[in-house]
Amino acid sequence: MIKRIFDLFLSLSVLIIALPIMLLVSILIVCFLGGPVLFSQQRPGLDGKPFNMLKFRSMSNAKDSQGNLLPDEQRLTSFGRFLRSTSLDELPGLWSIVKGDMSLVGPRPLLMEYLPLYSPEQSRRHTVKPGLTGWAQVNGRNNLSWQKKFELDVWYVDNRSFVLDIKIILMTVKKVLFRSDINAEGEATMSKFTGNN
Repeated sequence: MIKRIFDLFLSLSVLIIALPIMLLVSILIVCFLGGPVLFSQQRPGLDGKPFNMLKFRSMSNAKDSQGNLLPDEQRLTSFGRFLRSTSLDELPGLWSIVKGDMSLVGPRPLLMEYLPLYSPEQSRRHTVKPGLTGWAQVNGRNNLSWQKKFELDVWYVDNRSFVLDIKIILMTVKKVLFRSDINAEGEATMSKFTGNN
């Protein structure tokens, strides 16, 4: 209950304060990338139940001659990289926290297609609500291997507390200010998880 009240208070406060910034980002996205402004995708929430996660769009819709989307590294523009490095693309995710689909702190919501690929131990990351930030994000973020990221997620599940959440939020602010661990080395985005074998 304390965590939910804290989530609501902080997410609503940041949403109100950040409204002018979100409006500006929306205008810039239309100018640099075109519409739509928001990226919506189903992600697994508590117990793996799907919800629609929102982010500001950071990639173009550039396609090849066959009409297929180009690879991520070709669609991620310098403006998109800026949005990601500053975590401005995550601001719409605050609405998911207000709705109760997410928490401020928890394992990051990944792709629905990963659910059958997890080991039983890795699946325990879904026994809590996913978070806008998490223990893995402040301990390496996209520079971690998938296995290490899941280990950190499960560690958070077993050791979560209000004090730990505050620590993670403060560490997240530091990460955002110094724009560290945004992408895996040699990757425009985190490479896909393909299982444990």
